[in-house]
Amino acid sequence: MRQHPISPVTEPMQYRAIGVVRGTYVPEDPDQLTRGTLQAEDGTEIQAVVLGRVLTLMRRHLDLSKPHLWVAYPRFRDPEKLHLQLVGVWEPSTLAATEIATQSAADAQDSGAPSDDLPEGDGYFSVRGELIYTRPEDGDLVVKIRQQPRADGSRPTPFKLQLRGEIAPEHLRHFVSLDLRRHGQQLQLEQHEVIAPVPQRAGKGRGPGRGGRPGGRSDGRR
Repeated sequence: MRQHPISPVTEPMQYRAIGVVRGTYVPEDPDQLTRGTLQAEDGTEIQAVVLGRVLTLMRRHLDLSKPHLWVAYPRFRDPEKLHLQLVGVWEPSTLAATEIATQSAADAQDSGAPSDDLPEGDGYFSVRGELIYTRPEDGDLVVKIRQQPRADGSRPTPFKLQLRGEIAPEHLRHFVSLDLRRHGQQLQLEQHEVIAPVPQRAGKGRGPGRGGRPGGRSDGRR
């Protein structure tokens, strides 16, 4: 059974943006858990929303006065402020018997004593998408994420992640796999792999100049 909250990659150009943050979730309203603040162990306060079945887990099984390792999708509504969509909790030592420990690793349990530790540690994020902006001299990166079609066949609006790190401009419009670490409100690049050029739609987004902002509209997915 899987022993990790982040599922293995199944396709070379599989888009995603997911990570883990340890902290205490404080809802804005004790009676409405969907919106609040995740108080990370380094003191950073991160705005967060709770998605899906995690609400049931929180109400039935979690002591919200204590810190937990939250599985989250990152967003940046403000370039300087991280926003998290909480989709699970990685705590198999106490949650293995519950109906859901995390949406991406609901079967994370072991015949022996399951471990709550991850090899990547706290604050790790995996982002896979199209590099649409890079300025190495400033340490700025923007990656475009495409999302899976909904059940009705419609496609969610793509989104961009504004990250910190250095990738050479010749890799613009390439699909990249990034390992990042949260530092305060930012996600900092630790290592990356350039997978392949991303096919461009005819008439869409002329390539940016060297390190420049891309023109036209963009797409994105997790």
